[in-house]
Order: sequence, then structure tokens, then C-alpha cells
Amino acid sequence: MSEKMHHIQLDASQGAKYAIVPGDPGRCEKIAQYLDNPKFVAQNREYVTWEGYLDGEKVLVTSTGIGGPSASIAVEELHMVGVDTFIRIGTAGAMQTNLLPGDVVVVTGSVRAEGTTKEYMPIEYPAVADYEVVTALKEASESLGLTTHTGVGQSKDSFYGQHNPERMPVKHDLLDKWEAYKQAGCLVSEMESACLFIVGAVLGCRTGAIMHVASNQERTAAGIDTPKTFDTTAAVRAAVEGMRRLIAKDKAKK
Repeated sequence: MSEKMHHIQLDASQGAKYAIVPGDPGRCEKIAQYLDNPKFVAQNREYVTWEGYLDGEKVLVTSTGIGGPSASIAVEELHMVGVDTFIRIGTAGAMQTNLLPGDVVVVTGSVRAEGTTKEYMPIEYPAVADYEVVTALKEASESLGLTTHTGVGQSKDSFYGQHNPERMPVKHDLLDKWEAYKQAGCLVSEMESACLFIVGAVLGCRTGAIMHVASNQERTAAGIDTPKTFDTTAAVRAAVEGMRRLIAKDKAKK
């Protein structure tokens, strides 16, 4: 048996090419229940792993923790033990008033407003999801009857830099860029997708992300009463179905 990875505590004997990667360790068991024969595998720090099967293929469910530094470690070490296809499930805040809590967003690319990816690629290189994964997620979500959006998201490092920018010494920079992202049609803000896309590109992996819209601060700012929702079931179902479609296409290629 090969040596276990330092952080995620998995080794190559795991034998999985596919991984669903939520940020929250508490979501791993919930996601794994949508797989066949779900089983807890490992836990260390913010990294919790369950495994299961889709159409005979092993799929890992590994949490990445919060933010780019933690997510990059998870992606690097999962790739070292054999994973080459990643789907992120996360919660996000909407940046456009037409998005409602409970909607899902298939992220096609991410604004690199974080620091981790700058240690992988020059900032001019775009953080984009794999086309096959985007297509599978979009088709899966729509087939489930979910209100589905596709487009660019923003990945940042500071949660409170987004939610309380006015108290930050760099508030003018934060507010100006936020308005620019909105004007260009950016759909959601979260913390890990840019890292997943860039690290995946460097490693030669397929990556994609689907977001559950948990809140919409732009609607609140406009005086529109918009309750928050943190039930990620819809996004989870779409991610699992999207992974199933990728597995089927991979088998067809063989």
C-alpha cells in the first residue's frame, strides 16, 4: 500500500477517479447517501472523506474546508491518489437581483479575487471550468426541473470583506470591484471555485462547480424581502446526476 497523503489521509489504493468536493465537512455524509454503498473512509482536520459508487464506478466525497489554501491541498492530494474529475458543490451569495435563494448556478468561470491561484498561474490566466463538466451539470440540473443559471462567479478570500466592506481600510477597492463584477454579469460570490479550476488546469484534471444560492444581498440592498435558505439538496442531486452522466460518457468512450 502506498503512503497516505499527509492531509486527507488517503492513498492510491482508494482507486477512485471521480470526486465530489463540498467545502463543509458536515455535508459529506449527506452527499454520500446519494451513492450506492456509502461508507465513511477518513477524517483529518477539515478533510472528511466518504466513498460510494455510481454505475459501478467509485466516487469519493471529500470536503475541502473554507477557502483556496485548504481547497488546493485537497485537490492536489486527491489527484495524487488517482482522482482526475472533480465536481464542487457549494453555497454562494447571489450578485444579481434575478437570482433567488434555492436556485442553482453552474459556474463556467471564476474571478480570481483570491490569493492561492497566484502561486499556480499568472493572474492573466483565466479560471474556467471544464466544458464537459459544465455541460453535464447543466443538463443534469435542468433534467431535475431546477431553476438553473450558468455563468461567471467570483471567488474571494475574505467572507467579511464581502459582507462588511465598509469597515475595511481598503473599502473603496472592494466596493468598486464588486460593482464592476456585477456590471459584467457576475452571478455569485463564493470562496473555492477559482482555486479548483486553476489547480485542476495545472494538474490536467476536469473540474466543475455547482452552487446553491443561499442568499441575495443585492435584493436586500434594493429593499426586496428575500429569505435565506441553506438546504443544498437540489444542488447535491444535480451534482450527483452530473457525475453519473460524466461516468456514462467516459464508459462510452472506452
